[in-house]
Amino acid sequence: MSDGTRSGPVARALRILEVVAERGGATAREIADATGLPLPTVYRLAAELADADYLVHIRSESRYELGHQVHALGLSLHRRLGLSRGVTREISLLHESTGFAAYLAILRGSTLVIVHVVDSPDCPRLHPMRFGFHEAPHATAFGKIQLAEMEVAARREFVDRQDLRAFTANTLTEHAPLARELAVVGRDGIAWEHEEFLAGWACAAVPVRAADISLVGAIAVSAQAHRFPSAAPATDRLVARLRQVASRVGAQLRGTLN
Repeated sequence: MSDGTRSGPVARALRILEVVAERGGATAREIADATGLPLPTVYRLAAELADADYLVHIRSESRYELGHQVHALGLSLHRRLGLSRGVTREISLLHESTGFAAYLAILRGSTLVIVHVVDSPDCPRLHPMRFGFHEAPHATAFGKIQLAEMEVAARREFVDRQDLRAFTANTLTEHAPLARELAVVGRDGIAWEHEEFLAGWACAAVPVRAADISLVGAIAVSAQAHRFPSAAPATDRLVARLRQVASRVGAQLRGTLN
């Protein structure tokens, strides 16, 4: 991503933090190449971030890594989202019991946002689904959970702002077929995604609800399409497992999300 899409010192500093986070550390030259910022600007902004403990300069390796202030912000956000050890444990157990990458998304404002992912080398998360991902609701299982909850007019306006982009040959890019699928999602309480976001991969998601049954989040899993169940009783077992986790997570989240 080029810095041309952002302007101002704050936006540039944030982009530097993003590059360092994405790469697990980066040199000033790597940051400059990734952001399009002049090298002197990178050195100046990185030094300011290091002074404020948002970056750490590893002088022996001529690279920057995230500082403890970023960790403190992350802990604060996790507390606000209600991500207790019990909640994250449920997502870990879902991954272990299914062998699929497991996700928790939380409703932030009007958007479901991924806040926790557990995966493994044998079944990695879908790229680029990491903390903060919320794009392409029409092409993701957890996104369909959100869309199915919305009133028709509000949903159409929301989807039009997002753009019904085709990610694969299977992506639904017309309002009518998407509306028909979302009606099924609303009826059945589960969303399926078969190679609509990324070719060769499939997903499933169920809603997480508050005590008043309003939507507060979603539990999802993804795996290579050939590993994903396509018929009963395997699909029934997966649905039951997802709903079990959603129920437990919902019980733990209640009272923490306002």
